[in-house]
Amino acid sequence: MNSLTPKIITTMREGYDLALFKADAVAGLTVAIVALPLSMALAIASGASPDKGLITAVIAGFLISFLGGSRVQVGGPTGAFVVVVFNVIAQHGYDGLLIATMMAGLILIAAGAFRIGRLIKFIPHPVVTGFTAGIAVIIASSQVKDFLGLSLDEVPSEFLPKWQAYFGAISTVQLATLLVGVGAFFVIIALKRYAPKLPGFLIALVLASIVVALLKLPVDTIGTRFPDMPVTMPAPSLPILSWTHMVELLPSAFTIAFLAGIEALLSAVVADGMTGTRHRSNQELIGQGIANLGSVAFGGLPATGAIARTATNIKAGAKTPVAGMMHALFVLLFILFGSSLMAYVPMAALAAILFVVAWGMGEIDRFIALLRMPNSDRAVLLLTFGLTILVDLTVAIGVGVTLASLLFMARMSETVELENGNAPDPDAEIAGDDPSQRDDLPHGVEVFRINGPVFFGVAGELLDAMRKIGRTPKVIILRMRLVPMLDASGVTMIEEFIEQARVSGAKIILSGVQPQPREMLGRIGLVENDVAGIYFEADYKASLELAEKLTLVTIH
Repeated sequence: MNSLTPKIITTMREGYDLALFKADAVAGLTVAIVALPLSMALAIASGASPDKGLITAVIAGFLISFLGGSRVQVGGPTGAFVVVVFNVIAQHGYDGLLIATMMAGLILIAAGAFRIGRLIKFIPHPVVTGFTAGIAVIIASSQVKDFLGLSLDEVPSEFLPKWQAYFGAISTVQLATLLVGVGAFFVIIALKRYAPKLPGFLIALVLASIVVALLKLPVDTIGTRFPDMPVTMPAPSLPILSWTHMVELLPSAFTIAFLAGIEALLSAVVADGMTGTRHRSNQELIGQGIANLGSVAFGGLPATGAIARTATNIKAGAKTPVAGMMHALFVLLFILFGSSLMAYVPMAALAAILFVVAWGMGEIDRFIALLRMPNSDRAVLLLTFGLTILVDLTVAIGVGVTLASLLFMARMSETVELENGNAPDPDAEIAGDDPSQRDDLPHGVEVFRINGPVFFGVAGELLDAMRKIGRTPKVIILRMRLVPMLDASGVTMIEEFIEQARVSGAKIILSGVQPQPREMLGRIGLVENDVAGIYFEADYKASLELAEKLTLVTIH
């Protein structure tokens, strides 16, 4: 049960004193300063009001740290959700998003409870990089209108029509808005380069807000875009559920859960590398799931562990999950006492922040590095990237993972060797398999050896080899010492091979079968059976001796 214990319990058992609290409080304040503008910007990019992002940072951020499996993970709204959240809100309304997020939370809890957290790490890097880069492009594209101040009543949600609309309205660029956006962008970049310890996002927002207010520039702000936005924490409530609605939203719920799980565990791994600690992946998923349920209760957005905020937390001196909880409390204080100031924030400045976020998400260096990989990896990367931008995130993930799996199995099948006979084996002496013994192979005996795992990608090759013999021997030795595993298709292939041999009058000796393959064969009733002509021997030498006896019996 230790793997399902929140890290806060572990750290408290180790001892918690005032010095640790001070370090965590300073780190929490630092992260809160970073999270404030990001949470608002990401909420707006997702098609929601900025207060939804802040609520998510408070509720989900607190619960992720309190119940998660990482010492220093910081959670909240992230760029990974922008596309799916925007589409769910557009198609099903905000209540639809809450239902999808609630179901995603339950999926994450189930994933953690059934201990499948470690399986997420097997998602191929080209798929992760492809859809992350695609999301980055979509986020950046969604901010062009606010950055340039374009006069557009409605911006299409599809990528290509969106850019067609932008180019069609290019003559409506507002110079004041553009200058505010460019100014905020360069302030962020300059601070990142020359003063990386300063909160560049927040400084850029404050400066842009002051300039717009003092000069009374005709620039769109949060106050003009969201005049009825609440400035307090809402009372908890739950969305109205209907079975039909839940079924419609199930694909979106799985996408949200998948993205939350991937990003949370990636962030936890990054944190482990920076701190030398080790997270509990299954408990992290449970904490993420409960945090998303909590976010739904207060009308928030989907949440997950945020790599950038987690890294900031560590660099600021965080020692325990209390730092992430303090970050949430500091954001709550802003909502209670300073959220009215949000009305002065220019939309162009928020767009500048999201441009920088999108650039970081895109991981250009990694993307270029993967383009230098073999054609199969490059195809998965570009296909996932293109589908994310042009079709749909869910489709991109499904197709990317499926293609990557098929290509992996194709590569694996190339490593599996099927040998008609007895080729040299470096471990032959250890196993009692002497290659020279084939010279004395009894008449009427044929030998096959399989090197590697037998799964459905290579399942037909043994049958093909059998057909190519052209004649049926009296005894077939199937050497399986180098077969570490069988899947259902592999077992079926072995069964078909044996059945084909039996119909042709041959007896089968399975040589050196390892425990997993033997257990799998036993499940379908393939056990030693003298009547059926099926035999198991420990090694090749014993198999040859038995084959000689069987041929003699057959002759007589």
